[in-house]
Amino acid sequence: MASKKALNPPRGECRQCWLHAYDSRQQHRHLAPREDCPACVDHMLNGHGNMIVGR
Repeated sequence: MASKKALNPPRGECRQCWLHAYDSRQQHRHLAPREDCPACVDHMLNGHGNMIVGR
């Protein structure tokens, strides 16, 4: 399970980016070594949408 820090991003941060940064091993465990995370790549290319905390 993700840590409390990973699940509670501060205001102005993206929920997905924060989770993938602070719970990286768990979030990316299904990937091969050096494989890009499809969710992260899509997120970088298409923006954060409504995932920013406090907006």
